[in-house]
Amino acid sequence: MSESLIRLRMASADGHYGGGLVDGARVLQLFGDAVTEILVRHDGDEGLMRAMNAEFLAPVWAGDYLEIRATLSRTGNTSRTLECTAHKIIELEQSEESAARLLAAPQLVARAQAIAVVPLEKQRAAAR
Repeated sequence: MSESLIRLRMASADGHYGGGLVDGARVLQLFGDAVTEILVRHDGDEGLMRAMNAEFLAPVWAGDYLEIRATLSRTGNTSRTLECTAHKIIELEQSEESAARLLAAPQLVARAQAIAVVPLEKQRAAAR
C-alpha cells in the first residue's frame, strides 16, 4: 500500500484567525499534497481530486508542528480512495512566547477520506 508522510510547522502566515488559529483549509491543502504524492508514486501522474470528506477535531495554531499522512486504501480503474490524517506532534506553550512542548502522544486534529481520479490515458508505469 502506498503512503505519504509530511511533517511541518505551521508558520505565522498560516494563522488566519485571531490568536494565530490556522484555517482548516490549510490542513485540506496539506492533505491534497499528500494525496498528490501517492498518485505520482502509484500512477506517474498527479491526477485530479474528486471529493474529500473531512472532520476537524481540534484547533491548530501557528507554531504547531503537524504530521500529515495519506494512505491509499482502494484502487479502481481510474479512482483512488485515500485515508488522510493530521496529528499535532509539537505545540507552542500559550503562556510563553517561544516555549514549545513535544506531545506525549500525537493529537489527531483532522481526518478525511479523499477520492481522486487518474484518467486511463494519464496512467503511466511509476516506480512502485
